[in-house]
Amino acid sequence: MTDPIMVGVDGSGRSLRALVWAAHEAALRHRALRIIHVLPLFHSYATNEAERIGERNEWDQGVATEATAIVREAHPDLEVTSALPSGNPAAVLLAEAEHAHTVVLGAKGMGSFGSLLIGSVATQVVGHAASPVVIVNHVPTGHGRIVVGADGSAYSRAALAYAFEQASLRGAPLHALHAWSHPGPHAHVSAAQDALAKEQRQTLEEWLAPLRHEYPEVKVVEQLPDEPPVIALSRASDRADLLVVGSRGLGGFHGLALGSVSHHLLQFSQCPLAVIAHGPEVPT
Repeated sequence: MTDPIMVGVDGSGRSLRALVWAAHEAALRHRALRIIHVLPLFHSYATNEAERIGERNEWDQGVATEATAIVREAHPDLEVTSALPSGNPAAVLLAEAEHAHTVVLGAKGMGSFGSLLIGSVATQVVGHAASPVVIVNHVPTGHGRIVVGADGSAYSRAALAYAFEQASLRGAPLHALHAWSHPGPHAHVSAAQDALAKEQRQTLEEWLAPLRHEYPEVKVVEQLPDEPPVIALSRASDRADLLVVGSRGLGGFHGLALGSVSHHLLQFSQCPLAVIAHGPEVPT
């Protein structure tokens, strides 16, 4: 049996957006969809709270039932299952993720500057899940474009493989972005910068070559902005339907490392964000 696409729901609008995205992903991949609604742990409660607990249980059942109905109406042929495990939300979702192809979660809350803030549960899942994790903060707006960040690390190579697969599934062009910065304050007026830019482009082409061979139908646009990765990827997310990055990178200022670039994108990406810890082997 193939692993399902798993989505966490909590009855909120943000989890509904995640549900819609996950159902579409499951349909594209011809995989089942597994809906998870984590119940809080009640270690003890007084008799006079029994009615309140009963109402809560009824509401929880309703969340899963409504989510299942929404998916079946949109995708009547899709296999859908649901579960209501109880426990620590992050721990429960990570346990479920061990048997999932992809984990899909909604972003949480709004920051003081109107930027999405990722919830602590989603942050823990992204940081520890072995499967791809997609954080859905916005409904895709029809840009018809996948963007992937590349830095040459093993996690970045897995992200590239995932991004090519997504572009192929969706019939979308893939924008491969390798952000770099010139080495000195006056490099922009020197011949050295031109040579370095050419070297960076050749490096990106080498990373892309085996995947271009595997997915010849995917149109690839190479982008090499001369700016920090976090700025370049945040800007690119505003014109994408999906942004893909590795969970960790080469480290340092240029690496796509969770806690720096990837963590920033969890908060500020303007499109669904896929964070890849491991992925399919990249052909050579």
